[in-house]
Amino acid sequence: MRSIARWPVAVASVLALGAGCGSKSSPPSIVPTDGSAATTDAAPIVIDGGTIDGAACTTTIQQQAEEGYLHISCTDQATYLTNPPSSGNHYPCWAAYQSYDAPIPWGNLVHSLEHGAVIIVYNCPDGCPDDVANIQSFIAGLPLDTDCAPTLGKNRVISMPDPTLDVRFAATAWGWTLRSDCFDPAAFQQFYDAHYDHGREIICSDGWTGSDLCATCPYD
Repeated sequence: MRSIARWPVAVASVLALGAGCGSKSSPPSIVPTDGSAATTDAAPIVIDGGTIDGAACTTTIQQQAEEGYLHISCTDQATYLTNPPSSGNHYPCWAAYQSYDAPIPWGNLVHSLEHGAVIIVYNCPDGCPDDVANIQSFIAGLPLDTDCAPTLGKNRVISMPDPTLDVRFAATAWGWTLRSDCFDPAAFQQFYDAHYDHGREIICSDGWTGSDLCATCPYD
């Protein structure tokens, strides 16, 4: 295991982007219980481009304040201040780097973020099979990273549906979020290039999988 200090991040420049649209744990609480709002280290980057169903598609990339990084028991509620979560205390086992058809607890996913992962999530109550297929094509087309792919055989990327998401598409990396009305490959590529492999730790072993992920975790 190679641990690194918190990676220095810089606000990415805004590009002119065209939008291509087409457990054991209960779901985490996304809002703080004291009514306060999450603070940020930088103003959000707002990218306008393209349309979805005749309306403008807007993508927002924002740096988020670090919420912690300690391990908590799988019997504890994992609570985060951003949607999707971008950092915070998390469960001892991290989620395997793959695409899921059902939600994985964010307590496990945040641990994957700490290891440098990028997670893409979507909430399509009416279904969005073309967009999900485009997400899979996007992930498949990413070049393998130099830190972990030689031993892991894949990138540290996860995708899944998330019914708690309050936008249609989003991505998250340690300390950063992307939120969008549509799946715009150019915007997601910009986010990936800037924030992939920038977690608190570089750990190249794969994680755990399964709908009851914490039940199989040997560390809790």
